[in-house]
Amino acid sequence: MSNPTSTAPTDTADAYIATWNETDAARRQAAIARVWAEGGSYRDPLMTSDGHAGIDAMVAGVQGRFAGFVMKRTSKVDSHNGSLRFGWSLGPASGPAVVEGVDFGTLGADGRLASIVGFIDKMPTA
Repeated sequence: MSNPTSTAPTDTADAYIATWNETDAARRQAAIARVWAEGGSYRDPLMTSDGHAGIDAMVAGVQGRFAGFVMKRTSKVDSHNGSLRFGWSLGPASGPAVVEGVDFGTLGADGRLASIVGFIDKMPTA
């Protein structure tokens, strides 16, 4: 049975969010290596990435499209049996979010993310 008071899933989700906000390429790549399993995968309706290099390229692309925006966790992290779920938003640091969604993750045996499947609830039309 998983420990409902454990902070490990929350720490993992927060570290994951931090990788989306890290604009220094070397620091972002190091953070991705800490948070993601080597063969980790990311899937949402708009993007698919595999492995550290693919995830890094995806994050860099989002940063290019939404320059200066900040990703924030918007809900508590629910977790059980090696899975986690949390809400997030992306927007200007001092303004309303323009993108919002929920991510579902699975953790590998070492506690790093093996996969994330994202759902987008709010997205700009153009």
